[in-house]
Amino acid sequence: MSNARTNILSRLCQSSIQETPPQPSPYQGREQEKDDWDTAERVRRFTERMEAVRAEIHHASRTDWLDVLAEICKAKGLNNLLVAAETEWGSAIHAQAQRFPALKTYQQPIETWKSELFYGIDAAFTGTRGGIAETGTLILWPDAHEPRTMSLVPPIHIALLETDKLYTTFAEAMQAEGWVETGMPTNALLVSGPSKSADIEQTLAYGVHGPKELVVILV
Repeated sequence: MSNARTNILSRLCQSSIQETPPQPSPYQGREQEKDDWDTAERVRRFTERMEAVRAEIHHASRTDWLDVLAEICKAKGLNNLLVAAETEWGSAIHAQAQRFPALKTYQQPIETWKSELFYGIDAAFTGTRGGIAETGTLILWPDAHEPRTMSLVPPIHIALLETDKLYTTFAEAMQAEGWVETGMPTNALLVSGPSKSADIEQTLAYGVHGPKELVVILV
């Protein structure tokens, strides 16, 4: 070992270590408060956090959510909407197809319609597994009917979230969904707002790696 290296190590060993005092958690003293969040409070917090990152929130009931969706499609001037006909929500949309833009389905290998998917689809509609109020996050669980590309490729992603599946924290969601006992799903996704990145010149830009717009219908 060289003398220079020995001297450096010696000085390091002799110097006093300045310990950084632990920083208080931003949630310290609020755990009990979070435990008390009712549905209305979870909805308020979720809405507040989603809107802070430019997500669009619409409130609806089980009797009028189709009306809300139709209004969204009209307001955004959509020419088509990608919807899975096999899901509960998707089948309801297809049953009233005349109220919506041309409905597209994802029933063929991506290789056969990649160009249309990437350049010809205006928006996609998907359901959700749940949501997290504390962080303003959607939980998606893509499958064969609603693959990941539906929430990733089209410029607008419209997602429906049932408020009784809106949890206060991620830990609560994991417990309620049984992930603690059975293990995490293989392809769960957490989405907090539209796609965004600040990689280029540290300037925040939306729609870089996915949808430019995220629209959430809370039912």
